[in-house]
Amino acid sequence: MTASLPFDTEDDGAPEAGLVARPQAGDNAAPFSISEIAQLLKRTVEDRFAHVKLRGELSGVKRAASGHLYCCLKDEGAVIDGVMWRTASSRLSFIPEDGLEVIAWGKLTTYPGRSKYQIVIEGMEIAGEGALLALLDKTRRRLEAEGLFDPTRKRPLPFLPRVIGVVTSPTGAVIRDILHRLADRFPVQVLVWPVAVQGQGASAQVAAAVQGFCALAPQGSKLDANGPIPRPDLLIVARGGGSIEDLWAFNEEAVVRAIAGATIPTISAIGHETDTTLADFAADLRAPTPTAAAELAVPVRRELAATLDEFALRQRRCALRPVQLGRERLEQRTARLPRPAALLALAQQQLDDTAERLRRGLADQATQARERLQADTARLSGPLLRQRVASARLTLAGVGLRPALLEREWSERGARLAALDRLRRQLDPRAPLARGYALVCAPGHPVVTSRAIAEGRERLTLEFHDGTLTVSTETPAAPARRPGSRQPVASRADQPKLL
Repeated sequence: MTASLPFDTEDDGAPEAGLVARPQAGDNAAPFSISEIAQLLKRTVEDRFAHVKLRGELSGVKRAASGHLYCCLKDEGAVIDGVMWRTASSRLSFIPEDGLEVIAWGKLTTYPGRSKYQIVIEGMEIAGEGALLALLDKTRRRLEAEGLFDPTRKRPLPFLPRVIGVVTSPTGAVIRDILHRLADRFPVQVLVWPVAVQGQGASAQVAAAVQGFCALAPQGSKLDANGPIPRPDLLIVARGGGSIEDLWAFNEEAVVRAIAGATIPTISAIGHETDTTLADFAADLRAPTPTAAAELAVPVRRELAATLDEFALRQRRCALRPVQLGRERLEQRTARLPRPAALLALAQQQLDDTAERLRRGLADQATQARERLQADTARLSGPLLRQRVASARLTLAGVGLRPALLEREWSERGARLAALDRLRRQLDPRAPLARGYALVCAPGHPVVTSRAIAEGRERLTLEFHDGTLTVSTETPAAPARRPGSRQPVASRADQPKLL
């Protein structure tokens, strides 16, 4: 029996709850376990909502290390969790961000571990062009804040590139327009890196192409090693016109960062003149069309040739103009010069006058020399010369050269020399060595003259008359004193000695 409650209860037809659960009469349903009811709910939800499309705003977007994408879809009144497995998330053509309105499709399921329901997202698209433009503006502001669009980062294009790299689709009309315009203006070597310009994976291919061109070694460098693919001097990233969805690959952050970080000057030629992408802001120069990009890349060869011809003509004119002016000035100045005969007449007259004066002067000089020679003849007579010789011999005989004068001079100089030698022997520092003295020497001091110099040396050299002796200046240690003993007075024999 069961005990009744002490107060009345209203009979509502429900079985009464007891203390211990017991089977009721007519009850053939066993109780469910938590796992069983969770699996039943999971199958019911997945069968009923096997494929649904949801529109909502992304929040809490998080990508796990495994590659799976976790997020929430919400609107004004409700929130549903979402999960997108790695294989599906890798096919997304945009990067999910918080606040982005999207349309996601997949199947509803439950997560028994938390008693929650969620949607397993198989695909996701941006909900309308307005949401796409909002995402574009948000990405633009974020990249602009990082400085990727700073005008100071723009580099000038090379005037005449030898090699141009083009990143575009190899089958579209864009590459044909670029090649045709380059051939008309200035044929150069063109390297085409084929990529997909729209659809899944287009942004990754474009970014890889830009980075691949920049990774080529410059010509002439050690890394080049005369490789078959030269490094472009200029890059053109091009695509034809299309809707914003078609051009979206060039708004992806990977493409924008690749163009902004390119080490080669880059021209962006995406779409028509009215189309604008984030790649245009990151490139060094934006071209309104791919054809315009080819025109901006190279000059017109015919115009360059005409300019060179004009420069050559101006160079020839500049070179000939000084010659022509010099000829005109020379003709004007030569017309003012006098006739050569008139210039030589005065000089010829002066020459004739000088020649006549020279002839007369030579004749006068010869006459005067003859007269002087006749006057000296009397002084050069024989008797007069013999008289002069005799007089000189007498004068020479009167001069006496006595030997005593030379001997006295010799003895005086010998006495001075002997006195200097005695003084030298007295001042010689080694002279007293023979009398028992010693000469103290040290390195850097030929003669030690003070105790201060000797104390600063560990060893000294004593030089005697018959040799040298090296001694130490260290004092031997005194013997230890016994307790109670008297300190002996140092005698002369106990004084430190030179060893």
